[in-house]
Amino acid sequence: MTVEEHAAATGVSELEEVIGCSLCGERRVRALFYARPGRAARLRYHVVQCTGCGFLYRHPGIKPERLGDLYSRGGYGRYLTGHYSARRRRRYRLVMNAFRPLFSKGEGRRLLDFGSGAGQFLELAHRRGFDCYGVDLSPDAVEFARTRPGGANSFHGSPRDVPELAAGGFDVITLWSVLAHLATPVEDLTMLRGLLRDDGALLVLTVNANSLQLKAERARWGGFTPNHLKFFAPSTLRRLLRLAGFGAVVMRPMLPDHVAAGRSNLSARQLRRMRRNVRRWNEGNMLRAVAFADADGPARWGMKRGARVLAGR
Repeated sequence: MTVEEHAAATGVSELEEVIGCSLCGERRVRALFYARPGRAARLRYHVVQCTGCGFLYRHPGIKPERLGDLYSRGGYGRYLTGHYSARRRRRYRLVMNAFRPLFSKGEGRRLLDFGSGAGQFLELAHRRGFDCYGVDLSPDAVEFARTRPGGANSFHGSPRDVPELAAGGFDVITLWSVLAHLATPVEDLTMLRGLLRDDGALLVLTVNANSLQLKAERARWGGFTPNHLKFFAPSTLRRLLRLAGFGAVVMRPMLPDHVAAGRSNLSARQLRRMRRNVRRWNEGNMLRAVAFADADGPARWGMKRGARVLAGR
């Protein structure tokens, strides 16, 4: 069906609008799931698949100018600093270890955490020597981040509106579980590409639309959270990065955090099977990648294994 036909069947709220595919512009979709991430009816939404490139996204979509409404209610900053924060810190280390040459030492390099929340990652990057900056849509999260040394340069809003950020020149930009929240991912990543140095890199961690868990749980999948808008698989993430002007990408398949940290209760046989399946087709529940501004980036950082050069726009 067309997106107009889908919207007519499902309804459109004041926060929403009818949209086509962010990656290829196709306006025909397959209706896949009615996600129910919470008991409240207002949190539920429909997930569709683009018939052109296979991209999964929420439809109707959230209006870009209303995106901040999802984070303006009090308590979001407290959520980011609660029990959730310990899991995040473990995940930061696991992902950085997978791309170790890039994150081992900051040594004065400039880093921007896009969607920095309450600043947990900024604290870790600060201890590794990075010159840290952050930006987020949650006012209370930014206020909390500024109370710590690593988050002193945290700002509310868009990088375009902050002179210290708009000037660019960053060596590294990170998106920790942010990509799924972006209403206009091509435009946003193109903007971030412009803030990088010519030899800079962008780290992305997001839910994986190619995961075995999504295929098993379908509408009940944990990746369908109330604030998620777009769901990338390895193929659609490569398409996005190419459209945004990046030269190369390295992806590392990701096991569940508790498995990677050696805290799983699975048998040895189950672990071998999980590792084989996740690594063979990148079917873990999370998708992690580093995109380089130029095609020589993977070789420069010693990450040629699995690197993919991205064709022109």
